[in-house]
Amino acid sequence: MLDEQAKKTMLRKIPHGLYICGVKDGEEMNGFTASWVMQASFQPPLIVNCVKQDSISHQMIEKSGVFALSFLEDGQKEMAQKFFKPMRRVGNKFEDVEFYTGETGCPIISDSLGYVECQIVGKVDKGDHTVYVGEVIASGIHREGKQLLLETTGWNYGG
Repeated sequence: MLDEQAKKTMLRKIPHGLYICGVKDGEEMNGFTASWVMQASFQPPLIVNCVKQDSISHQMIEKSGVFALSFLEDGQKEMAQKFFKPMRRVGNKFEDVEFYTGETGCPIISDSLGYVECQIVGKVDKGDHTVYVGEVIASGIHREGKQLLLETTGWNYGG
């Protein structure tokens, strides 16, 4: 039998970085704070990104087949918090955030450590998140710094 409290406690111990995942559908753009992200292969370079299925961003990734991850720096908790809110509640999250578009056309946060852009090459539809496998097709460094981690924010997204 599954011990629910033990499961929750242990799953929350998995370390996660925080990223802004930029997505697009035609001219429309959105972004969300992503934490269920990891590298999955060297050749080709693959990233796994898990996206909530009932979100607008999920719909946009399904249509475009691309996403960009901007790596947040330790101390950018406010930026992460801004992108946690659903687009249908807050509207354009990029209104007061400086960004540019990369090769995929997805928004990249200018004030981030850097980014990777991915083309979807696979996915697993199980549970309440889709596990997207993205091949890194572009990347760049904005500055050196320490990555913002979920555990340092005091937030929980897991369990």
